[in-house]
Amino acid sequence: MHAKLRDFFDLRLEHVLASLPERITRLFDEVPLHVEDFPSPEIMRQLNVSDRGSLCGLYTGVPLTNRSVDHPSRMPDVVTIYREGILRAAENELGALTEPELIRQIRITILHELAHYHGLEEAEITDLGYE
Repeated sequence: MHAKLRDFFDLRLEHVLASLPERITRLFDEVPLHVEDFPSPEIMRQLNVSDRGSLCGLYTGVPLTNRSVDHPSRMPDVVTIYREGILRAAENELGALTEPELIRQIRITILHELAHYHGLEEAEITDLGYE
């Protein structure tokens, strides 16, 4: 990814993070946020994804709803967002990128992946508008 586009994205990411409520940003103490240009070939194989630009984010770990005292999570929780997928999702039908839509897509992706951490399934997340 070109450095200027990465910087453009990262400045909007900082804007989104600064605008999130504190109760959301505190979650990053428990679930670190990683930002990558695109998913690795290994992740794409694991998820059976053929187009790396189609993946905006990924939660890895064990959702809170699947944990118990007897079976705590042994995997670290991580939310990863992918610049390439989010940039593509933010393009309009003509392939143009607007700052407001990029900000919206970054926010949606972060909240979508945090919802997985809390145990929500895709249909529930879609119902909330974070698809």
